[in-house]
Amino acid sequence: MTENSVTERNKELVLRGFTEFAAGNIEILRTLIREDFIEHSPGNPSGRDAFIEFIASSPVAKSRLDLKRVIAEDDHVVLHYRMMPPGSERGLAVVDVWRLVDGQIVEHWDVVQPVPEPAEIPNGMF
Repeated sequence: MTENSVTERNKELVLRGFTEFAAGNIEILRTLIREDFIEHSPGNPSGRDAFIEFIASSPVAKSRLDLKRVIAEDDHVVLHYRMMPPGSERGLAVVDVWRLVDGQIVEHWDVVQPVPEPAEIPNGMF
C-alpha cells in the first residue's frame, strides 16, 4: 500500500468513526481502537475497554459534535471540532490526534479549550 493510500484509509476510518460516534454509536469504538490502545490525555485511561467505558460516561458522549476540519498525514489523523455539551452556551474547541497502525487506532492525544466570549476572539475560533 502506498503512503498516500494509507493516509486516505486512515482518514476514512477516523471520519467514519467520528460520524458514527457523533450519531450516538459508542460501540463503533470497539472496532476502531486496538486492545493495547495508549491514551496520552491526563486523567483518561489507556486500554481499549477502559477508554471506551470512560468515554461512554463522559460529557463527550452526550454532546453535539460539529466537525470543522480533518488533517491526515501517514499514520496520524487530526480532527478539529466544536463540542457542545447539553446546556453549554459556547461549548469547547477540541483537537484530537489519533495514530493508527494496520487500520486501528493505537494512540490518542487531545487539546480541549473552552470557547470564549466572541469579543475575545475577533477572528473566530474555528
